[in-house]
Formats: sequence, C-alpha cells, structure tokens
Amino acid sequence: MNEILRIKNVTKYYGSGSVVTKALDGVTFDVEKGEFTAIMGASGSGKSTLLNVISTIDRASSGEISVAGKRLNEMREKQLSVFRRDQLGFIFQEYNLLDTMTVGENIVLPLNLRRTGAEKTQRELLRVARALGVEDQLGKFPYELSGGQRQRAACARAIITNPALVLADEPTGALDSRNSKNLMQTFEMMNQTLGSTILMVTHDPAVGSYAGRVLFLKDGRIWSEVYRGERSRQEMYREILSVTAALGGDTDVY
Repeated sequence: MNEILRIKNVTKYYGSGSVVTKALDGVTFDVEKGEFTAIMGASGSGKSTLLNVISTIDRASSGEISVAGKRLNEMREKQLSVFRRDQLGFIFQEYNLLDTMTVGENIVLPLNLRRTGAEKTQRELLRVARALGVEDQLGKFPYELSGGQRQRAACARAIITNPALVLADEPTGALDSRNSKNLMQTFEMMNQTLGSTILMVTHDPAVGSYAGRVLFLKDGRIWSEVYRGERSRQEMYREILSVTAALGGDTDVY
C-alpha cells in the first residue's frame, strides 16, 4: 500500500493577542491508498478544522501535510488551486450542484476545468454514472432529483478525475436514514470497487461504522482510533458507541 495522506504534528491556532484558540494540537496520522477513514469527535474537537487544512481551504499554523507526496504547506496559492482541482475530490452536506446545469454537466465540470477532450470526458462520465447508478439522471437538473440521487451525483463529480483523495464533510447531514444508508453503501462501493481513498468527517456513529478506521478527536488531539478489520459493521457500530460514550457522548457537528 502507498501513503496518500501524511499529517505530522499539525497545529492550528485561531485569533490573536490574548484571545487565541488552539483548534488542532499536534495531530499526526497517515492514510494509505485505498483506505476509508472517518473522523469523529465531540463538538469543538477540531474535526472540521482538520478537514479544512487538509483540503487547503485553510492553512495550518505549523506541521506538515502531504497528499500524494506533495507538501501542501510549501505550495503557493496558484499551485494549491491546481492541486485541489486535480488531486482532491469533495463531497459536501449540501451537494453544491449547480441548478442551471444538468446532472451530467455538473459531474463533468472538473474535467471541463482541466480542458479534457470531449471524447474522454464522455467516456469518464458514463463510467462514473454507471458505477454510481445515476446514468438515467444525466439529462435532468439537480432540482428534479431526490436528495439521495443528488448526493450520488455529487459523488460522481468528486471521483471523475480519479483524485488521490476524496474528502467528505458530513455527507449524510441533509439525508433521511434510508438515503443515508444508501449513500454509505455508495461510499463502500467507491472505496472497495473503484479504489477511492476517502477521508470523511461525520457526527453519526452509524455512518462512521461504514469506514475501515475511525479517528476520534478530543480538544484538537487524536484521542483514540478504532479499526474495523474482520468485524461486522454492527460490531464496529457498537465499538464507536462505546468510544463516543467515553468521550462524553457528544458527537455534534463542529
């Protein structure tokens, strides 16, 4: 296996002067190619801050972040913009699909930004649309789809460039329990069949149980981690609940 994500002693401060908050406190971990890792923790633990510095939305105050062998803290803004486009896939809670574009046009947007040729663009569109079960929705507009269908379309857009890392921020937050289950089964397929490396922030133990590993943050530090291994998803779910209870039982979104 190859290392896709390397986080080494990452610290993030907010504020200045006498009012300073340490959101991340020396976080260190790796994610290997093909892993599906979830990040969980209580409100204020630093989950979203961690995702923001990995996604280059924000800058770490200190430490090292590398994705696919590239050190993000050494890149200039223009380099980071190209890196985000080519190496990172994003899945958000609110889909972020453009209502003025068809589902197909939304999915291929990353390829169009790279000026990929029409033939390859169409080939890649059909590949991901078939894999994620949205082939019949390509000519529709996002507002014509159910929440679950919109989120699967967002997944297709995230992986169409074959990014090194897919980042998911509370992807089931706007879905009911049935669509949440369907989406997480889609994530499993993306990971196990398509080989996507996924890092997901979630507050939901049921959602976290689909991951192969869960990192728990507390006060900006990694407090514990759980591996699924050969255990069933139900066993993983019970283990997550146990750790969550030890953390204090609060897993609200940060």
